[in-house]
Amino acid sequence: YGDSRRRMKPAETAAFAPLMISDVARNLRRVFGLTEMLKNEAPKGAVKPLRAHIVGAGTMGCYIAARCVVCGIEASLQDLSEEQTQKALARAKKLFKRRLKTRQAVDAAVTRLIADPEGRHVPRADLVIEAIVEDLEIKRKVLAGLEAKMKPDAILATNTSSLKIEDIAKPLKDPGRLIGLHFFNPVAQLPLVEVVLGVGGREEEVRKGCAFVTAIRKYPLIVKSCPGFLVNRVLAPYMLDGARRYQEGEPREKIDQAALNFGMPMGPLELSDIVGLDICKHVAETLNLGPVEDSELDRLVKNGKLGKKTGEGFYVWEKGKPKRQQASFDEEDLELLGRELIRPMLDECERALAERIVESADHVDAGVIFGTGFAPFRGGPLHYRKQEKTGGP
Repeated sequence: YGDSRRRMKPAETAAFAPLMISDVARNLRRVFGLTEMLKNEAPKGAVKPLRAHIVGAGTMGCYIAARCVVCGIEASLQDLSEEQTQKALARAKKLFKRRLKTRQAVDAAVTRLIADPEGRHVPRADLVIEAIVEDLEIKRKVLAGLEAKMKPDAILATNTSSLKIEDIAKPLKDPGRLIGLHFFNPVAQLPLVEVVLGVGGREEEVRKGCAFVTAIRKYPLIVKSCPGFLVNRVLAPYMLDGARRYQEGEPREKIDQAALNFGMPMGPLELSDIVGLDICKHVAETLNLGPVEDSELDRLVKNGKLGKKTGEGFYVWEKGKPKRQQASFDEEDLELLGRELIRPMLDECERALAERIVESADHVDAGVIFGTGFAPFRGGPLHYRKQEKTGGP
C-alpha cells in the first residue's frame, strides 16, 4: 500500500470483520474466558498470604520461593543441604535480575528470600509448601514435623506430582488440612497450578490455596486426588505415543514437527527429553500406561541417557538445545500425523471428565491449555474434539 494510511484503512476495514468472526478469533476469546473462570476459583476478598515457607531447595522449591518473592510475599527456604540452599538463592537472584526492573527492586527481593535451614520461620508462615523428593514416607515425616510448628490457620501443602494427597496426609493430626499445590516446570513460564483436594480434605483449605495461587498471579485449577491429577494424566499418553512411533521407525524430527504444526509448544520427544526420561518412565508405570519394559524408553533409561539433563536422550543436546537432522516432510503427512499424535491426549481428557477429576469440560480445556501449552487457537482439547465431530464452532 505504499505506506499510505489512506489506502491502508479501507483494506484494514475489509479484513477486520472476517478475522473477528473466524474460528481462531472465537477460540482465543474463549481462552480469555477460561482465564477468568479460573481466577474466580479464589474467594472474593481473600487475604493475601504475607509469608511463605518452602521445604526443599531443589529446582522446584527454588522457583516457587522466587515466584512468591517476585509477587511481594516473604519466603523462607529450608533444606538439609546448605550447599543446595546457597545454589537456590543464587538461581533466584539471577531470576530477580531478569524479572525486576531496578536494582532497588532486586535488592528488596533478595532481602525477602531467607535461607532457613532449621525451619525457624515455620511458626510465622501463612503458607507452608513441601517440595521434596517423591517418597511417601519421607513426605509424611516432614509434613508431620511441620504441622506441629504451624499456625492453626496456615495453609499446609505438598507439591507432589504423583502421590495421592490422602495417602500423604494419613499420619497428620488433622489430615483434612493438607492440600496439593502442583506447580509445573518451568514455574516462571507455565501459569497453571493444580490445587488438589484429597479424600477427606476440606473445601475451605482448597479455596485458601486458590487465593494463594491468584496472589502469585497464576491460575488455580481444582482437581481431585488421583494418579497424575489432570495435566500429567493427559500429557503422558501423548508423550508415550510419540516414543512408540519413534521406536517403530518414524523419524523423531517428523514426529516433533507434526506436533508443532498442530500448535503444540514442542513435540513429544523433545518434551520427554526436557522432563527427563527416567521421570517419564516412572509416570508411565504409575499410571499403568502399558508395558514399558524392553521399550526404547526403557533402553535409554537403563543406559543412563535421560534426556537434556544428561546430554542425550531421544536427542543429543548441546548448549541446551537438541541437535536435529535436517529433513523436509510432506505437509499433508505432517497434518495427519499431528492429529494422530494428539488423539491419545483427547481420549484421556474425555476419561478424566467422565471421572469428574475436574468440575467441567471447560475446566479440562483450561487445565490442558495452561498446564501443557495445548494450542490455544484451537480452544482446548475437548472443544477441539467437539468441533471436529460437529464440523462447526
